[in-house]
Amino acid sequence: MARGRSPRRRGRNGRTLDRIAFVASGADDAREARAKLSERYGGVPLDQADVVVALGGDGMMLLTLHDVMGRVVPIYGMNRGSVGFLMNDYREDDLPERIAAAERTVIHPLTMRARDVQGGVHVSKAINEVALWRQTYQAAKFRIDVDGKTRLPELICDGVLVATPAGSTAYNLSAHGPLLPLASPLLALTPISPFRPRRWRGALLPDRAAVAIDVLEPEKRPVAAVADNTEFRDVRRVEIALDRKTSLVMLHDPGHGLEERILAEQFGW
Repeated sequence: MARGRSPRRRGRNGRTLDRIAFVASGADDAREARAKLSERYGGVPLDQADVVVALGGDGMMLLTLHDVMGRVVPIYGMNRGSVGFLMNDYREDDLPERIAAAERTVIHPLTMRARDVQGGVHVSKAINEVALWRQTYQAAKFRIDVDGKTRLPELICDGVLVATPAGSTAYNLSAHGPLLPLASPLLALTPISPFRPRRWRGALLPDRAAVAIDVLEPEKRPVAAVADNTEFRDVRRVEIALDRKTSLVMLHDPGHGLEERILAEQFGW
């Protein structure tokens, strides 16, 4: 009598999770973990995976999310880095069961469209934030429009950023921006070391808003635009909007999802 095939493992949304791709950062701990897990559970190439296990820190999670952008492939991260805010605890045992039981978090990236002083146009995606930075010792000057209306005619500062809720715990938080609950339909507009207006600390915007930031005196005060880790220099104008058509999925152990982590961060010391 022929043996029947064992049922395929499925996650909470019913999606099959049998084919796992393991990816790792360049850190020794991450590479060693990838070797052990691949030997124990097997592994498939990234483009054949039902789920991706990312080993490293938050930077590795962001890199992996960018690598699968355009494909709705969930990412289960395990911390083999330093901070690991976006990651689960590392443990070798019961990995398929942990993945199947994990809670899903769906996020959307920002689209950045930057025009440089030569007239070139650069388009990139950002999961955490789009940031504009001064390139020299001189402070930058910006004009900020929201939905076609000028809201701040002149901002003098080291830089300015637009962060998603998922990215509000990253650079935005270091710049004294607000923490945003993950499900909130908001974006954080946060200045970096503002000089004028001195008391302006940023704004909360609806996530449907279209933000345009014009660089004033771009030749005298050059500015770079950065979408996560992709940089374009000598920009003149940057347009930012949420890309609702692109969905990215992260998996977290029950009770340790991003909603809980963002809430806990607000009461931490």
